Amino acid sequence: MAGPRKRDPVHRLRRILVHSTGNARGQQAARAKRLARAAEDLDKLQRLAGGRYYNTAEKIQARIGVIAKTRRVSDCLRTTVTTGPDQRPRLEWHFDKDILDAQSAADGWYALVTRLTPQQADAAEVFKRYKGQSVVERRYHDFKGPLAVAPVFLEHNRRIAALITVICLALLVFCLIERQVRQALGPEQTMNGLYPDNRKVRPTGRMIFYQLDSLMLRPATATSPPTILISRGVEAHLLELLGIDETRPRWLQT
Repeated sequence: MAGPRKRDPVHRLRRILVHSTGNARGQQAARAKRLARAAEDLDKLQRLAGGRYYNTAEKIQARIGVIAKTRRVSDCLRTTVTTGPDQRPRLEWHFDKDILDAQSAADGWYALVTRLTPQQADAAEVFKRYKGQSVVERRYHDFKGPLAVAPVFLEHNRRIAALITVICLALLVFCLIERQVRQALGPEQTMNGLYPDNRKVRPTGRMIFYQLDSLMLRPATATSPPTILISRGVEAHLLELLGIDETRPRWLQT
């Protein structure tokens, strides 16, 4: 693939075809639904052709165009408007079987394009990396959601670099807490108590911080050390998974 300019380097890309049975079933069901609705509309138009509302070929063709666009069957719909012995327009229609067969043969197939060579990653590794994109995208969601990062106008580049560093450190801590809890839960990586209905889910960083938001710290006195006050069982469970002793809060050494 060459760039738009002559001095742009030429990139050699690799295409991997992937078939998904789940996607194929979904595409087949969606096509069947579109065809069924289009057939219903066309049958109705066929009955009304030559009547009060569709008494000319132009009106019938206009309605066919609306149906084809709305139901997305323009590529496979074949229609013929003729004139009967009574000089009234008539409609004949059918779906092109060859077009439908070609679409059915492509169901479930999609292509992955990569610059990785077969020596760097085989087809399975490329597919695995593609499926792992959701993790990266979820971290972008964390930026805009729990961390609530918003655009800021800064005067110097060093301030931009410093702000990005702080944000990335916050995201790193956010992700490490989520990782620690999931690893402590074992292979299943699910727990109860995060939702009101008590269903088992995989904890996310946002859920963990939401549940720990109500924790309070009792300051130390002359006779007792500082203590984390726990009011719910899920808080105690999360602190245990994080390896935090509520009777010994960690403080920076001065």
